[in-house]
Amino acid sequence: MGRETPKQQQVSYTVEQLVAVNPYNPDILPDLENYVNEQVSSQTYSLDANLCLLRLYQFEPERMSTQIVARILVKALMAMPAPDFSLCLFLIPERVQMEEQFKTLIVLSHYLETGRFRQFWDEAAKSRHIVEAVPGFEQAIQTYAIHVLSLTYQKIPRPVLAEAINIEGLSLDKFLEHQAANSGWILEKGHGRGQLIILPRNEFNHPELKKSAADTVPLEHITRIFPILG
Repeated sequence: MGRETPKQQQVSYTVEQLVAVNPYNPDILPDLENYVNEQVSSQTYSLDANLCLLRLYQFEPERMSTQIVARILVKALMAMPAPDFSLCLFLIPERVQMEEQFKTLIVLSHYLETGRFRQFWDEAAKSRHIVEAVPGFEQAIQTYAIHVLSLTYQKIPRPVLAEAINIEGLSLDKFLEHQAANSGWILEKGHGRGQLIILPRNEFNHPELKKSAADTVPLEHITRIFPILG
């Protein structure tokens, strides 16, 4: 596996260079498609290269691969909370978006954006042939779900966490132990549904940690406002 790394880095560098030098050259379209498949297999990601490919598809619609487009959108979902999915979707023709697999991905995106994780996992389970084609999908969404929860909760009930990340039972126990050892989570005493998990403090779940305006706006800027207000 270690021997493949230099080759992968070389391919990645070459594709990124092609995108930077001549992003509207249709001759690089096959290279960009191959690069999408490489991102899937190596669990890497390049939004710029993927956007470049989608733009080329706009000029060469007959060459569009819906399989490649679907993989781009799945990778974009995995990048949340970044707005990559919307950026990619904007470049995909409406007639293509009406295909069933893309309608499903749009629904999944909506569930994630609105924090409806139970509905998301239920829908994803019905569309395993789409999402499981991209390794690391489940872990990426679990990371996003934890990010969303950490913006809201200081202490999170075990059932809420289990629903959001789609893990239960012994698997959840092992996950919590790992988070406690590596991410600063604190597990309150108790078992089962009544257990609470204390998440690390941040400026969102502990507003008092957020810097006040007086800490960020220089005094001279404030004094300049007073004459204007007068």
